[in-house]
Amino acid sequence: MNEQATTRPDDPVRAAPSLDVLLTAEVFDGEPGCIAQARALADRFLTRLVAEWLAVLGDHTRSDLMLAVSELITNADRYSHGPYMLELEGNAQRISVTVYDSSTALPVLYSPDPARLGGHGMEIVVALCDRVTAERVPVGKRIRAEFELST
Repeated sequence: MNEQATTRPDDPVRAAPSLDVLLTAEVFDGEPGCIAQARALADRFLTRLVAEWLAVLGDHTRSDLMLAVSELITNADRYSHGPYMLELEGNAQRISVTVYDSSTALPVLYSPDPARLGGHGMEIVVALCDRVTAERVPVGKRIRAEFELST
């Protein structure tokens, strides 16, 4: 991944998202069960987004988002040295999954290789999402995966 953003080449530049969103966040310390807790947080978030914001989720949105959360939290757990935070933000048009961790090393996006052992996490996230950005921030790095919703 480069310093600022990685996105699919056919993804047009979009306007900034609305500030009127549902937002939830939680800090994890790397103890066993963090990935399951992060997925549970994401599941509760999606349930609220559908109920309160009348968001329409596509056939695979929930499973794609859960897999992206799993991969991003797994990477934060594996590569950072300290707590990490999952932030979920959404409205009826889009959902963002953001993970902050203490490592300044940006993720590496390898070319697809089914024979390679490991290193598929970001490849999976990029394939699932409409846009993925990675950037260094004062506390380490921030990786954001965005999903566009059906309208």
